Amino acid sequence: MAGIKEQIENSLQLLQPQFLEVVNESNHHAVPAGSESHFKVTIVAEVFNSKPLVARHRLVNTTLTPEIINSIHALALHTLTPAEWQARSETARKSPPCRGGSNTEERVGARKE
Repeated sequence: MAGIKEQIENSLQLLQPQFLEVVNESNHHAVPAGSESHFKVTIVAEVFNSKPLVARHRLVNTTLTPEIINSIHALALHTLTPAEWQARSETARKSPPCRGGSNTEERVGARKE
């Protein structure tokens, strides 16, 4: 069975993206090694033309199956039209930090030995 990253990539092909990048950012968070729980998706598609940001995010979320959505803790979405992508010199913003802590931060309430 394909991993979550591949499932996201396969599902989002339905939106006919001109550019699609799915990055597993789980290693930046306080989760076990090898986790697939935190993702950043950058998707550029004509289907986003004339749609507000919330509608774009809803479209992506409804394109992903419930099994995918329910297995993800965090999903940073960068949904751009081709013109917006070109205006950004074909780069996406960094994902926000995880509110649950990262693997480089001391976790709140963590026990010190």
